[in-house]
Amino acid sequence: MESNYLLIVGIAVLVLIIIAVAMILVVQNSIRSMGEMLSRNQRAATEMQNRQLMEIRNTVDEKLQKTLEDRIGRSFKQVSDSLEQVSRGLGEMQSLAAGVGDLKKVLSNVKTRGILGEIQLGAILDQILSPEQYDDNVAVTGGSERVEYAVKFPGEGKDFVYLPIDSKFPADAYTNLTDAYDTGDKAIIKAATDALRSAVIKSARDIKTKYVRPPSTTEFAVMFLPFEGLYAEVLRLGMVDTLQKDYRITIAGPTTMAAMLNSFQMGFRSLALQKRSGEVWDTLAKVHTEFDKFGDVLEKTQSRMEQTQKDLEALVGVRTRGIRRALKSVSETGKQGEIDEGDIDI
Repeated sequence: MESNYLLIVGIAVLVLIIIAVAMILVVQNSIRSMGEMLSRNQRAATEMQNRQLMEIRNTVDEKLQKTLEDRIGRSFKQVSDSLEQVSRGLGEMQSLAAGVGDLKKVLSNVKTRGILGEIQLGAILDQILSPEQYDDNVAVTGGSERVEYAVKFPGEGKDFVYLPIDSKFPADAYTNLTDAYDTGDKAIIKAATDALRSAVIKSARDIKTKYVRPPSTTEFAVMFLPFEGLYAEVLRLGMVDTLQKDYRITIAGPTTMAAMLNSFQMGFRSLALQKRSGEVWDTLAKVHTEFDKFGDVLEKTQSRMEQTQKDLEALVGVRTRGIRRALKSVSETGKQGEIDEGDIDI
């Protein structure tokens, strides 16, 4: 019995071992299959990732290339435009340099320099005053000396008084002074300043001697300095009082001249208004006198019309009654005849 029992147990154990081995083999096959499947999936995922990464890389490369080309193109265009602007600027600077050279040639000549100031002064006068308010190239003293411009100031009656205005431009002295400022040397600056002061005083003396002749002219004249820098330098030298006191000369730059002429224009308008107001009062006085006369004549006419009305009423009333009495008499007698004058009281 025991041997059979042991045999059965041994067989059972062997069966269990066989089943366990079979299960192990099945599990190993399953694990191997899963490993192969995972390996295939991993390779497929890796290949897909590689393809996606390649596509992303290509897309990024294309966009970077396009962006880089666009930016480089815009940069080159900006550089090209800038170079073109620089080229145009250089051309304009060359033209300006040529113009400055021509202007320097003009200003180096005393005669053309004076013409430049005269043209500028004439433009200011023409802009502010009317043509009948000033004259050009006027012989204010009655001789051969002619001032460039003279403003007409109202005088007694229909007469007028000239205000001489002459342009002066001591370009050499002014240029030397500006060059002296650049050097910074005090001695050179003082010498140039004294030279400019002497040139301005000489110009003022010439204007006074040639053009100031009261009562044909005002007791003072105006010296026009055609550049604001020159005018400011003369002001800085403190020459205004000296020129007005010693030479009866008032200086003016372009801006100051315009303001001065505007004030003259306002004065001219005030004088014109005063003259017009006087003429208006004279006219009103004449109208008042004539109106008084008209009132007298109107009263006389009214009296005559009233008398005529009375005569007409008398004529209509008396004569009408006389005619009616005569006609009544005719109708009563039944015959026609002449109307006796006694019946009609004429």
